[in-house]
Amino acid sequence: MNISFIGAGNVASSLGSLFEKAGHHIEYGTQNPTENQLHITEAINKAEVICFAIPFDAMKGLLTKNKEILKGKIVVDITNAINISDWSPLFLGEDSGGEQTARLLPDSRVVKAFNNIFADVMKPELQEFSGQKLTAFIASDDSEAAEVVRELSDDAGFKGIVVGGIKNARYIEAIAHLNIAIALGGGGTDAGFIYVHRKN
Repeated sequence: MNISFIGAGNVASSLGSLFEKAGHHIEYGTQNPTENQLHITEAINKAEVICFAIPFDAMKGLLTKNKEILKGKIVVDITNAINISDWSPLFLGEDSGGEQTARLLPDSRVVKAFNNIFADVMKPELQEFSGQKLTAFIASDDSEAAEVVRELSDDAGFKGIVVGGIKNARYIEAIAHLNIAIALGGGGTDAGFIYVHRKN
């Protein structure tokens, strides 16, 4: 697939490398592109799946500005609502960043995913713990888009699990905040969550 990342930080470059290794075509879009990047508008136009890996507080303005060209695209929200200064959570009440993205882009196919996985373990040699793959939790009101992202997560070396509609982004984002809190408390970022389901 043609996948574009908006943002070119650790999460974007690490996850993008995993997708590329799996055979997908990857572009990176930024506001001030370097020679290996595209302008955001060009990156969006070139791809079927657009992954937003930027600071949470930049999402509203960027999504609003590009709302028209994002129509019909699968938009993957990888953001977490945090205070950049100390990584503490921004509490959104009975809401989530994923739901906010969906409201801002009613004509896009919004999916919340990958925000609960640290960039440090987005590497082939670090994705498994005792033979178990890290879980990529996925939420979307568009079941087909969610399935596309689940397949992409599996391609990237994770175990994708669709957890229902975009409202469940609240719980995925809470898992991400817990992951960050454990890391800041001394657990570090060579860590992650694995969902285990015993099938009868």
